[in-house]
Amino acid sequence: MGHLDHAALGWLTPALSYVMACIGAALGLRCTVRALATTGRSRRNWLVTAASAIGTGIWTMHFVAMLGFGVSGTDIRYDVPLTLLSLLVAMVVVCAGVFAVGYGRDRGRALLVGGLTTGLGVASMHYLGMAAVRLHGDVTYDPLLVGLSVLIAVVAATAALWAALNIKSPVAVTIASLIMGAAVSSMHYTGMFAVGVRVTPSAEVLPGATAMQFIFPLAVGLGSYLFLTSAFVALSPTAGERAASASAQRPVQGAAP
Repeated sequence: MGHLDHAALGWLTPALSYVMACIGAALGLRCTVRALATTGRSRRNWLVTAASAIGTGIWTMHFVAMLGFGVSGTDIRYDVPLTLLSLLVAMVVVCAGVFAVGYGRDRGRALLVGGLTTGLGVASMHYLGMAAVRLHGDVTYDPLLVGLSVLIAVVAATAALWAALNIKSPVAVTIASLIMGAAVSSMHYTGMFAVGVRVTPSAEVLPGATAMQFIFPLAVGLGSYLFLTSAFVALSPTAGERAASASAQRPVQGAAP
């Protein structure tokens, strides 16, 4: 068995991946709060932004953490199409879960359906991303830890959607995002501890791209998207602020011309 190192770069990758998960969760929660205060096209746009933020944050968290993943006795490469597919899966399933909550008439049922859908999607993203790993050897999984990681993903997703429905203040959203970041990180590392690798030494060149060639630039790009979108949301007026502005601009009835 090859020795697995989940923090080859020290605490840098676990800490940075946690930060990315928190930013994605916070941005997604704020966008969902904005969405629930609007209707029509505006609600749809805010929900799409929320889904892209949460999906991007989760995917970036996963692959930033993977930058610190190493196995003794073998190089590691990543299948590019499968890695991109894992990003698409994260976006689509989170979007489905967020829209279930944003448009569901029965909040309880919408929360359960959305949490289950999003949680299973997050787990699918993780294991699809792991399927993209190329190394000299065979990868095995501990079924118990895999099941636990999926359970954590579903609970975390349900909690995040519940927070989106019930938490409004920026301070509460911040606290919820810190908890959600910890939950997503726990799911990732639980899934990683389920991994075992039996190395088969070989001089054959592995297919795919290295983490620094592909994942690092993409993670930086998606991280930049999160920061820019955070700035946009912070500067965008809330529904209450828009209503106050419209009321202030409305002419007073009976006022002299």
